[in-house]
Amino acid sequence: MLLVPDLNEHSEVPYYIQLYNYLAKAILGGTLQSGTRLPSIRRLAALCGISATPVELAYQQLLAEGFIASKPRSGYYILPVHREGSPAAAGERPSPAPRPITPRDSRHYAYDFHMSRNDFSLFPHKIWRSLYQEQLANPDLLQYGDPQGEPALRESIAAHLRQFRGLRCTEKQIVVGGDQYTLCSLLCLLLKGRVSGLGIEDPGYHLLPAAFWRSGYSVLPIPLEEDGLQIDKLYSSGADAVYISPSHQFPRGMTMPITKRLALLEWARSTGGYIIEDDYDGEFRYHGRPIPALQGLAEGSPVIYMCSFAQSVTPALCIHYMVLPEELLPDYHSLRSELYLEHSASRLHQIALHYFMERGHFEKHLRRMRLLYQRKHDLLLRSVRQHFGDAAVLSGTDAGFHLLLALKPPAEGSARVKAGFSTSARELAAAAEAEGIRVTPMSYTWWAKPDYDEPEFILGFGGIAEELIDEGIRRLAGIWLGYMD
Repeated sequence: MLLVPDLNEHSEVPYYIQLYNYLAKAILGGTLQSGTRLPSIRRLAALCGISATPVELAYQQLLAEGFIASKPRSGYYILPVHREGSPAAAGERPSPAPRPITPRDSRHYAYDFHMSRNDFSLFPHKIWRSLYQEQLANPDLLQYGDPQGEPALRESIAAHLRQFRGLRCTEKQIVVGGDQYTLCSLLCLLLKGRVSGLGIEDPGYHLLPAAFWRSGYSVLPIPLEEDGLQIDKLYSSGADAVYISPSHQFPRGMTMPITKRLALLEWARSTGGYIIEDDYDGEFRYHGRPIPALQGLAEGSPVIYMCSFAQSVTPALCIHYMVLPEELLPDYHSLRSELYLEHSASRLHQIALHYFMERGHFEKHLRRMRLLYQRKHDLLLRSVRQHFGDAAVLSGTDAGFHLLLALKPPAEGSARVKAGFSTSARELAAAAEAEGIRVTPMSYTWWAKPDYDEPEFILGFGGIAEELIDEGIRRLAGIWLGYMD
């Protein structure tokens, strides 16, 4: 039976978040059992003495995170949160496949749907200029800095992560680096002797796995299913670390539900393994609250959390960071002394960013950017549906900076098929490029399928101007649908 939550009308925390927190805690703690039917939205709103909107938002958030399921004409039901699967005998570790290279070029495109481009139309130039000039006036900042990152910035990052991403961490666990590879390389050194095989999402993002492979680790591709990594395959792989993007998987875009997150933590507990959580776009969810990070689900979490300010502020800052489990801190400080590590991210940028966060500018900037990217996301969604109709399937929606578009195969016996027209991703991307449209085949994200060439594409919406999205998609449909007739 659901006890009516005691909502605090004087709290700065909105009702729907209070309600979400109450229900999520009750589900995880076993107070609300699997299969329990929740009250209807109107009924719970009446019991709490609030409007229906906060209840609906709380239910939608629980739905997105896999706590509950919606049954048509029946209502909302609690889902089980037990560990999936069971350990299987470790099989032989496959040799890693050659690492494909991310397609990048600096050419100008009339319609650029590249996945890594940003929109700087709302960048707070005046505020940033003022903050940066403040730091230039401090001669102490021209000296060598803390190789772990400026303490003030690490405190600001830790406070932000605790409040907005649900992490359990302090500034002592945070390591700041100038780029992703610097942190990945440091992580390779930290895990030597603890880890020999790294499980990875396949398809997935290859920078960290490639760094581990180059450092002598086995890289073990683990297939995905509808809700993320296949846990039983992780057990049987023999991996003792796993690299995942649970809040918005790259490139498929699914959100890992709570059941699978808890199953991953159980895998780490039972095997002594580590989870490397890439939260590259966790700040950007457009319908519902951002999904809390996996790291915060357990005290003393075996999760190494990785993120940056490249998407939330600008990649030009060159400020990335990771949050280490406390048990790895002695090894980090030993490496720091042994290798004479120096700061790899500008001290001036770090301190300017600290004040940007401390004075409330960062939170305000994030809200503005979410609204901007939400408009672009929704416009891209509408445009694809309008111009491609049933010829394309979209996935990975509602978060991040890209959608995944898969073209349906041509009708059997169509004139195009009989004429031998190709629908390979590479050829379709080249046809679009010839007309000034940049899209990225998702084939390069496969580790174990280097020859994959099915017509699936990553459509980025971050950097393209809003007024160009619909026309770009209209033209793209005009090119590609000719191949599919």
